[in-house]
Amino acid sequence: MANKPNTGLSFAQGKVGWPFFGSELKRRREAASLTQQQLGDRVYVSGAYIGLIEAAVRKPRFDLARRIDSELGTDGLLARMCKELIDSSPHAPYFADAAALEVEAVTIGEYAPTRIPGLLQTEEYVRALMAPSAALLLDSTLVETRIRARTDRAALLDEPTRPVLWVVLHETVLRVPVGGPALMARQLTHVTDLVRRERILVQVLPFSEDAHAASGSMFVLMTFEDAPPVAYTEGQYSGQLLDTPAMVAKYQQSYDLIRAAALSPKASLALVASVAEEYRK
Repeated sequence: MANKPNTGLSFAQGKVGWPFFGSELKRRREAASLTQQQLGDRVYVSGAYIGLIEAAVRKPRFDLARRIDSELGTDGLLARMCKELIDSSPHAPYFADAAALEVEAVTIGEYAPTRIPGLLQTEEYVRALMAPSAALLLDSTLVETRIRARTDRAALLDEPTRPVLWVVLHETVLRVPVGGPALMARQLTHVTDLVRRERILVQVLPFSEDAHAASGSMFVLMTFEDAPPVAYTEGQYSGQLLDTPAMVAKYQQSYDLIRAAALSPKASLALVASVAEEYRK
């Protein structure tokens, strides 16, 4: 397995980490004389999923941690650890689990209908996106933490080959000038530089394509060496991580249709470079 990039963020952020959470879950489960499958049956997940949590490959949602506490008689211990780990993440709470999995992914496929994906965003683009939040929240420390967390994610692309990142941008992403024309020119040039380095694949879904080819919200598909794939979808103030095979398969089908309708990688690169040049004029 290739060495994972140093993102500047600990995979386990709090006083306890997800590996400790997993080992504690395993210890408490074995003390209760339950197999992974037996515990999974009691809390409505698969035994394999319990195994992934114990190996720190998957992170439980808070409600699942509470159900496990109830079954194991652990007086809320696992739920408290889970909440601490979620709350200590520098990312928005709804994205924290997806951000942790992103570091482990072998492939990442993303459809972006409205903005440049986080892994490809320059710091000035991030700041322009977060300017309304900064004005609304009046919490400069939180805003700066979120900005740094997002820009640190780009360190994943310092690895020469992993993860394989394939992004489909709706043409709207290119045409809406976040932060003004000069900033957009630099942001799009950053994208084209990554493509020309053969570090990422980018396609553009053009305005000319039938509306049915496009999805209304962004979504991400991630695959892993030793764990099932997941999908993540996000709205303006919420996100959802999906790992049920049926739902992941539906998002994969949508992604395949979108890629088929998009411009070729070569034509897409030419369009992104052309729009960047238009912004410079």
